[in-house]
Amino acid sequence: MFVHCLGVAAGGGYPQWNCACDGCRKARAKPEAATTHAGIAVSGTGERWFLLNATPEFHHQIAADPALHPGPGTRETPVAGVLLTDAEFDHTIGLLVLREGSALTVYGTSPVLDALTSSFPVRDLLSDYADLSWSRLEPGRPLDLDDRLRVTAFPTGSKAPRYVGRPRDSAEWEVGFRLEDRVTGGTVVYAPTLPRWDAAFAAQVASADCVFLDGTFWTDDEMSGQGAGNRTGRSMGHLPVGGADGSARALAALPAARKIYTHINNTNPMLDEESPQRRRLTDLGIEVGRAGLEVEV
Repeated sequence: MFVHCLGVAAGGGYPQWNCACDGCRKARAKPEAATTHAGIAVSGTGERWFLLNATPEFHHQIAADPALHPGPGTRETPVAGVLLTDAEFDHTIGLLVLREGSALTVYGTSPVLDALTSSFPVRDLLSDYADLSWSRLEPGRPLDLDDRLRVTAFPTGSKAPRYVGRPRDSAEWEVGFRLEDRVTGGTVVYAPTLPRWDAAFAAQVASADCVFLDGTFWTDDEMSGQGAGNRTGRSMGHLPVGGADGSARALAALPAARKIYTHINNTNPMLDEESPQRRRLTDLGIEVGRAGLEVEV
């Protein structure tokens, strides 16, 4: 199985267009440190690829990755589908760019696809522009994407996007994906939103070869501490990375060969390669994701 990291920023990107926090200032002064929104592309053979989430810049992300380039025909693409972890804007706006007519399948849980039908009516908006199929994912039920790549969605949180208004309660608003190569036996877990590290999540990552994990905030009060907002990380559905009860300690203890943070907010100091937070992760054997990073399992 081949996994290509396309970007690692949380909503707003890095730098965020209207933010002058220390991280965004550094990213503007050093453009090579900037990154697009979080997403990966995965393939069992390197021929057919599936995007995990459709970011606002996904067309640029495809242009930056030769494996995803169209061809050999004029309108042939190796991208076969999109798997959605949730219905948030930073993971679904890119669907509107998929209006050029290629036949693709978009996979999502029931509340996610319902939100894209009603509150954010992407499905209707695209119906006359693109040859898209919409497929409902049932958490816990494995789905074979091709002859060797199998995916299983699992619940990670129940937070609905704010644009939904009064959403129905559901444990399927946010999911992670467990990706398995049925030939090599390699397993990758992708979980860009994680409100808690409970027993159910621990079971998903216990035997994984590679884990991409929610790294949105270093501390729970990071936004208010930098004057970027008043909401806490946990209230937004994100377990902080640092601290005694943060995700880094649990992640470091896993046997996985690769442990990679993704979905990182612009205020998170671990985006800075020279920061003590980055050095702490390096000491723990944990990576901070970047566009262009490739993993093979």
